[in-house]
Amino acid sequence: MSSSEPLDPAQRGDHTHPRPQAEASDLIVVGGGHAGVEAALAAARLGSQVKLLTLASGLLGEMSCNPAIGGLGKGQMVKELDALGGLMGVVADATGIQFRTLGTRKGAAVHAPRCQSDRHRYREAVVAAVAAAAGVEVIEASVIGLVIEEGSHAHLAGAERGPWVRGVRLADGSVLRASAVLLTCGTFLRAVMHTGEVQAAGGRAGEPAASGLDGDLARLGLSQGRLKTGTPPRLAAGSIAFDELDEQPGDSDPQPFSWRTPRASFPKLEQRSCHITWTNPRTHAIITENIHRAPMYAGRIQGVGPRYCPSVEDKVMRFADRDRHQLFLEPEGLDTDWIYANGVSTSLPAEVQDAFLRTIPGLSRARCLRHGYAVEYDFVRPSQLDGHLALRSVPGLFLAGQINGTSGYEEAAVQGLVAGANAALWVQDRASFVLARHQAYIGVLVDDLVLTDPSEPYRMFTSRAEYRLLLRHDTADRRLTPLGHELGLVSSEQYEAYRQREGAVLAARSLCDTQRLGGKSLTQLLRRPEVKAFELFAGIPALLALDLDPALMAVLEADIKYAGYIENQLEDVARLRRQESTLIPSGFDFAAISGLATEARERLHALRPRSLGAVARVEGIRPPDVALLAVHLARQRRTAGD
Repeated sequence: MSSSEPLDPAQRGDHTHPRPQAEASDLIVVGGGHAGVEAALAAARLGSQVKLLTLASGLLGEMSCNPAIGGLGKGQMVKELDALGGLMGVVADATGIQFRTLGTRKGAAVHAPRCQSDRHRYREAVVAAVAAAAGVEVIEASVIGLVIEEGSHAHLAGAERGPWVRGVRLADGSVLRASAVLLTCGTFLRAVMHTGEVQAAGGRAGEPAASGLDGDLARLGLSQGRLKTGTPPRLAAGSIAFDELDEQPGDSDPQPFSWRTPRASFPKLEQRSCHITWTNPRTHAIITENIHRAPMYAGRIQGVGPRYCPSVEDKVMRFADRDRHQLFLEPEGLDTDWIYANGVSTSLPAEVQDAFLRTIPGLSRARCLRHGYAVEYDFVRPSQLDGHLALRSVPGLFLAGQINGTSGYEEAAVQGLVAGANAALWVQDRASFVLARHQAYIGVLVDDLVLTDPSEPYRMFTSRAEYRLLLRHDTADRRLTPLGHELGLVSSEQYEAYRQREGAVLAARSLCDTQRLGGKSLTQLLRRPEVKAFELFAGIPALLALDLDPALMAVLEADIKYAGYIENQLEDVARLRRQESTLIPSGFDFAAISGLATEARERLHALRPRSLGAVARVEGIRPPDVALLAVHLARQRRTAGD
């Protein structure tokens, strides 16, 4: 079975809503963060005319929090985004000041690239890339509402009755119309920033909250919730005693995210180290003494925070048995004095932040350039979306990024690509594009969002994927570039380069099967954990003649070492494929199934999964519920066939 073949027939082909009436613009994207940028560029690559609306055109791709790209689970998604023609990996390579591969003490399935970025150069590169993109018009504007039309749309085949989104309303009183609207509002919907007792409207320091849209989203009947995120203090490098800290350099042989990055000139920028230090009991005592002043503990924040990125006050209170917590001091760029204090996200009052920071080794004289703060904001519950990231109940409206309850640049960016591509395909009356769980971490993320309806900010981890061996970061192009090229997301140049690389790996694999050493094939030898390809190949002229790139050699080695496990996972996928091929008719009445648990009926009615496999992944659905539904569907098919 080809890994580039969609898993679920219900996922590819049919859009939830019929094609819209044509407008002057195909798509309006609201928000110029990582989701909005990738959405606009993806739609434009598919031939759509896109208006990208943002408050400040010079802040496209702004890194609101950590100046870094990638990490466990996240780095895999950046590679997948790149394999589909996305921008993030290319810009990360061009502006990275430290590159590391994480998880190398474990198997290849969890290896993940990460880079420390020059925050300002990253943003400038994104702004330049969007400006150069054909089909994207950037407009500085404040969106205060949606253009919503009610009633029947008789010009459409399969016309629907109800609200349709046909554009946006701007603060200056003007209206922009489009066939589809994609909201990528980040943390700005009714956003409030908190530092101790101080509150201010805004989704990021120095930027206002988005107002007005929340009312229209409520008018459309969408269920919304409240989430919280936070950011740590930024410190002046000159006030830090780096000689008291542990240095963390990058890899000696750094690897780029993107195959489009020329190896000869990588890395492009001067590389910098990060540094490590730790909190201590004195730090914890100051935090504990002032915990009543933390907005979350004082009851001023109602939103749910990220479980896997807790504030330092949460760490101290939840893990009282630990006498220290780790900090990473990360440079924000080559031409700036700002240091990002990763690990001490906080919304305690400014003076408390100053006090506890100065108890930490290396920070006794630390000076805050910006204190940490929390942001509380609205999100739309993602169970109301279909697998294309379109609202099931509202034609013309797509959502991507933190408005869907996710956290992180990478999670936002891949949603942007999925939503932007599907909005363009919907307008063009072309088959939709959704990736299955065995094809990509992107598929895992979207599937999790629409079927499990997370109650806290969703972050990707490798542990969320059942088929991690199939989703290695170094096979992203193999899994996705052919699909991207077929769709129109990937250029012919990128596709041809992929074909050449894959041809080289296949040629080397063939030689490994036929070349023998000591009575055994090279393939047999490479299956041994202690045997490394670069050492083995050094004495084989035929393999040396291939001049295989070291990164491709690593792909080949992992393919061979994990071949048996990969085959087992492919068999699991084949079994699941049979379940996924059992489709659930549109409008199916789950309440009519006698014996189905009430909770199961309610969840299935709300989420409307399109296949039996999707039903099995819905939170709260038990195996007996799936079996009962399978029997009912089989009986229904037999009755229809009589």
